[in-house]
Order: sequence, then C-alpha cells, then structure tokens
Amino acid sequence: MNLIASPFASIESTVIWLLILFSVATWGLFLLKAGQFTRLKVQDRKFHKQFWAASSLDSAAPLTQSNPGAAARVAAAGYAAIQVHEGSASDLSQAINHQDRLERALRQQIVRERRSLESGLAVLASIGSTSPFIGLFGTVWGIMSALKGISAAGSASLETVAGPIGASLVATGVGIAVAVPAVLVYNYFLRRLKLTAADLDDFAHDFYSLAQKSQFRVLTHPAAHKSAQPGTPRNVKEAS
Repeated sequence: MNLIASPFASIESTVIWLLILFSVATWGLFLLKAGQFTRLKVQDRKFHKQFWAASSLDSAAPLTQSNPGAAARVAAAGYAAIQVHEGSASDLSQAINHQDRLERALRQQIVRERRSLESGLAVLASIGSTSPFIGLFGTVWGIMSALKGISAAGSASLETVAGPIGASLVATGVGIAVAVPAVLVYNYFLRRLKLTAADLDDFAHDFYSLAQKSQFRVLTHPAAHKSAQPGTPRNVKEAS
C-alpha cells in the first residue's frame, strides 16, 4: 500500500470518482429522458385520437389549447399561421400568403420540438466517447505511481509489481463500464427521437393537406382569438 502512497495515487482516485459521477449522470439522464418520451407518447396519442375524431379542421382548433404534447403544439403553430378572425377579412395581416406561412410555421415548430427532445443527448454522447480515455488516463498515472514505488523499494518481484499495476488497471475497467451504458442509452433515445420526429412530420403533412382543402383559411371566433392571442404574435413573428 505504501508503494502507491504518492500524488499520483490521488489523481487515480480522482479519475475513479469522476467516472462514478459520469455513471450517475448517465442513469439520471436515462430516467429523465425515459419519462419525457413516455409522457410525450401518451400526450400525442391522446391528441391524435381527439383530433381525428373532430368533424372539421375548424372544430379541432380548441383541442390545441386543452392538450399538451408535441403534436398539439405543432397543430397550434399551424392554426396560428392560417387562422382568419371574424370581422378582420380586410386586415393587412390577411393578405399574407397563408400557404407559405403555414409551411414555415410547421417546419419551425418541429425543429423546436426536436431541440427539446435532443436536450441531454449530447451529454450522453460525450460520456460514452470520453469515459474510456479518462479511465486509460487514470491507469497510466497509476502505473507511473506503481513504477515509482517499485523503484523506491528496490524490488521487482511479482508480488511487488502485480498489486500496484493491477490496481491501476481498475480505472480502465471502470471507464469502459461507464461508457458502454452511456452509448447504449444514447443510441436508444436517438432512435426514439427520430421516430418521434418522423411522426411529427407525418402529422404536419396531414395538417397541411387538411388546410389545403380549406384554402389555407381557418375561421376563428373572437372569443377563441382572445384565448389564443398571447401566443399568436410569437408564432407570426417566427413565421415571418
């Protein structure tokens, strides 16, 4: 034990604790992302069921206010781009090409949803790619410490060499043990992200087709306009 009692040993233990922290972060992100994707799947499934049960595109508009989820937010962005309020047919805002505005609004909202779902994945990718090298770094410093102790002891017997060097290899093993789950978790959620984005793209295409049948106009009543007014300027600004 005295052979590794040097400043190098403290560096090796620091590496081990850093890898343990990475492991905790990996499993914490796994639980958070699993809850996020599961909740989003339930919300979107409920919204899709109610949306496609509606009698028309106009009558489905209130569903975006009463339902959370990515699909509901995409639909809300679409409604904000093509809504026409009663008594405002002559407004300058109605002269904008609603078809182009709808396409931009749907695309921009899908991008925002992707960014929300991508949060945390970069951390998982970084942990998976750097943990083996951090563990190897700890092993190198551990071997240097062991060799320095062996030189000071003046003995190169198997008992003297095997213990310190074997202990230094623990860092590499821990690094690999941390990296493998991080890579698997990252790949799993990356696939779920792609599937969710594909579902949103499909829904956006369906919404676009429904809006096309109504000539890219959705009539909303003043009461509905007031309830949706706080979010309208942001969507219009982003679409322009």
